[in-house]
Amino acid sequence: MIIDVERKYLEIKDLKNLAEVEKPNINCTISLVHPPDFQLNKFFYKQIGKDHNWNDRLLWNDRKWINYINNIKVKTYILKEKNEPAGFFEQITDTKNNEIEIAYFGILKDFYGKKYGGYLLSEAIKLSLNKIIKRVWVHTCSLDHKNALNNYIARGMCIFKKEKIRVNIP
Repeated sequence: MIIDVERKYLEIKDLKNLAEVEKPNINCTISLVHPPDFQLNKFFYKQIGKDHNWNDRLLWNDRKWINYINNIKVKTYILKEKNEPAGFFEQITDTKNNEIEIAYFGILKDFYGKKYGGYLLSEAIKLSLNKIIKRVWVHTCSLDHKNALNNYIARGMCIFKKEKIRVNIP
Protein backbone atom coordinates (compact mmCIF):
# COMPACT_ATOMS: atom_id res chain seq x y z
CA MET A 1 0.00 0.00 0.00
CA ILE A 2 1.33 3.43 -0.93
CA ILE A 3 0.56 6.33 1.40
CA ASP A 4 1.40 10.03 1.55
CA VAL A 5 3.78 10.96 4.36
CA GLU A 6 4.86 14.37 5.59
CA ARG A 7 8.57 14.61 6.37
CA LYS A 8 10.07 17.47 8.37
CA TYR A 9 13.73 18.39 8.73
CA LEU A 10 14.82 20.13 11.94
CA GLU A 11 18.07 21.70 13.08
CA ILE A 12 19.76 23.33 16.04
CA LYS A 13 22.88 25.43 15.69
CA ASP A 14 23.83 26.51 19.18
CA LEU A 15 23.76 24.96 22.65
CA LYS A 16 22.20 28.16 24.00
CA ASN A 17 19.04 27.17 22.10
CA LEU A 18 18.88 23.72 23.72
CA ALA A 19 16.03 23.24 26.18
CA GLU A 20 17.78 20.50 28.09
CA VAL A 21 16.04 17.69 29.94
CA GLU A 22 17.79 16.58 33.10
CA LYS A 23 18.71 12.97 33.72
CA PRO A 24 15.42 11.30 34.74
CA ASN A 25 16.98 8.99 37.33
CA ILE A 26 20.31 7.74 38.58
CA ASN A 27 19.85 4.37 36.88
CA CYS A 28 20.15 5.66 33.32
CA THR A 29 23.42 6.06 31.45
CA ILE A 30 24.42 6.98 27.91
CA SER A 31 27.61 5.69 26.37
CA LEU A 32 29.34 5.43 23.03
CA VAL A 33 29.30 1.91 21.62
CA HIS A 34 32.97 1.11 21.20
CA PRO A 35 33.98 -0.97 19.46
CA PRO A 36 31.02 -0.73 17.05
CA ASP A 37 28.58 -3.64 17.27
CA PHE A 38 26.38 -4.08 14.22
CA GLN A 39 24.09 -6.48 16.09
CA LEU A 40 23.21 -3.72 18.54
CA ASN A 41 22.35 -1.23 15.78
CA LYS A 42 20.39 -3.92 13.97
CA PHE A 43 18.49 -4.81 17.17
CA PHE A 44 17.44 -1.21 17.87
CA TYR A 45 16.59 -0.54 14.24
CA LYS A 46 14.27 -3.55 14.09
CA GLN A 47 12.70 -3.18 17.56
CA ILE A 48 12.03 0.55 17.43
CA GLY A 49 11.44 0.71 13.71
CA LYS A 50 8.83 -2.02 13.47
CA ASP A 51 6.12 0.37 14.68
CA HIS A 52 7.27 3.28 12.50
CA ASN A 53 7.85 1.69 9.11
CA TRP A 54 11.64 1.77 9.26
CA ASN A 55 12.23 -0.69 6.46
CA ASP A 56 15.10 0.55 4.27
CA ARG A 57 17.69 -1.44 6.26
CA LEU A 58 15.64 -4.61 6.64
CA LEU A 59 17.16 -5.92 3.42
CA TRP A 60 20.73 -5.32 4.61
CA ASN A 61 22.89 -8.39 5.08
CA ASP A 62 25.39 -8.58 7.93
CA ARG A 63 28.26 -7.37 5.71
CA LYS A 64 26.36 -4.19 4.84
CA TRP A 65 25.59 -3.57 8.53
CA ILE A 66 29.24 -4.10 9.46
CA ASN A 67 30.46 -1.75 6.74
CA TYR A 68 27.97 0.91 7.81
CA ILE A 69 28.78 0.93 11.52
CA ASN A 70 32.51 0.69 10.94
CA ASN A 71 32.48 3.91 8.92
CA ILE A 72 34.46 6.44 10.99
CA LYS A 73 31.73 9.03 10.36
CA VAL A 74 29.11 6.89 12.15
CA LYS A 75 28.84 6.77 15.95
CA THR A 76 26.24 4.92 17.98
CA TYR A 77 25.25 5.82 21.53
CA ILE A 78 23.13 3.64 23.75
CA LEU A 79 20.88 4.58 26.65
CA LYS A 80 20.67 1.97 29.39
CA GLU A 81 18.57 1.66 32.50
CA LYS A 82 20.87 -0.13 34.90
CA ASN A 83 22.39 -2.61 32.42
CA GLU A 84 19.35 -2.99 30.19
CA PRO A 85 19.29 -1.32 26.74
CA ALA A 86 16.55 1.32 26.62
CA GLY A 87 17.28 3.48 23.56
CA PHE A 88 19.87 4.64 21.07
CA PHE A 89 20.89 7.19 18.52
CA GLU A 90 23.22 7.20 15.56
CA GLN A 91 25.28 10.23 14.59
CA ILE A 92 26.65 10.70 11.09
CA THR A 93 29.32 13.38 10.82
CA ASP A 94 29.58 15.38 7.60
CA THR A 95 33.04 16.94 7.82
CA LYS A 96 32.66 18.73 4.49
CA ASN A 97 29.65 20.71 5.73
CA ASN A 98 30.70 20.68 9.39
CA GLU A 99 27.44 19.18 10.64
CA ILE A 100 26.06 16.09 12.32
CA GLU A 101 22.89 14.24 11.44
CA ILE A 102 21.08 12.30 14.12
CA ALA A 103 20.25 9.56 11.66
CA TYR A 104 18.25 7.20 13.88
CA PHE A 105 16.91 7.85 17.34
CA GLY A 106 14.49 6.00 19.57
CA ILE A 107 13.42 4.47 22.85
CA LEU A 108 12.24 0.88 23.24
CA LYS A 109 8.55 0.54 24.13
CA ASP A 110 9.25 -0.91 27.58
CA PHE A 111 10.85 2.42 28.51
CA TYR A 112 8.14 4.80 27.29
CA GLY A 113 6.81 7.23 29.87
CA LYS A 114 10.09 7.56 31.80
CA LYS A 115 11.19 10.87 30.20
CA TYR A 116 14.03 9.08 28.45
CA GLY A 117 13.20 10.48 25.01
CA GLY A 118 13.74 14.12 26.00
CA TYR A 119 16.83 13.26 28.00
CA LEU A 120 18.39 11.16 25.23
CA LEU A 121 17.73 13.87 22.64
CA SER A 122 19.23 16.54 24.92
CA GLU A 123 22.36 14.46 25.31
CA ALA A 124 22.51 13.67 21.58
CA ILE A 125 22.44 17.38 20.77
CA LYS A 126 25.03 18.23 23.43
CA LEU A 127 27.38 15.45 22.31
CA SER A 128 27.02 16.64 18.71
CA LEU A 129 27.40 20.38 19.25
CA ASN A 130 30.36 19.86 21.56
CA LYS A 131 32.25 18.68 18.50
CA ILE A 132 32.54 22.27 17.21
CA ILE A 133 30.15 21.86 14.34
CA LYS A 134 27.78 24.40 12.85
CA ARG A 135 24.56 22.43 13.22
CA VAL A 136 22.85 19.22 14.25
CA TRP A 137 19.94 18.09 12.15
CA VAL A 138 17.38 15.33 12.04
CA HIS A 139 14.36 14.40 10.02
CA THR A 140 11.11 12.90 11.18
CA CYS A 141 7.88 12.00 9.50
CA SER A 142 4.24 11.33 10.20
CA LEU A 143 5.04 7.60 10.61
CA ASP A 144 7.37 8.20 13.56
CA HIS A 145 6.33 8.11 17.22
CA LYS A 146 3.54 10.59 17.98
CA ASN A 147 5.85 12.55 20.32
CA ALA A 148 8.89 12.67 18.01
CA LEU A 149 8.24 16.04 16.38
CA ASN A 150 7.19 17.64 19.67
CA ASN A 151 10.35 16.33 21.36
CA TYR A 152 12.59 17.83 18.67
CA ILE A 153 10.83 21.19 18.85
CA ALA A 154 10.74 21.18 22.67
CA ARG A 155 14.52 20.68 22.75
CA GLY A 156 14.99 23.84 20.65
CA MET A 157 15.21 22.43 17.15
CA CYS A 158 13.56 24.40 14.33
CA ILE A 159 11.97 23.11 11.15
CA PHE A 160 13.97 24.17 8.11
CA LYS A 161 12.32 22.05 5.42
CA LYS A 162 9.07 20.16 4.81
CA GLU A 163 8.14 17.76 2.07
CA LYS A 164 5.49 15.24 1.16
CA ILE A 165 6.67 11.85 0.03
CA ARG A 166 4.94 8.66 -1.07
CA VAL A 167 5.89 5.60 0.95
CA ASN A 168 5.21 1.96 0.24
CA ILE A 169 3.97 0.28 3.42
CA PRO A 170 4.49 -3.50 3.20
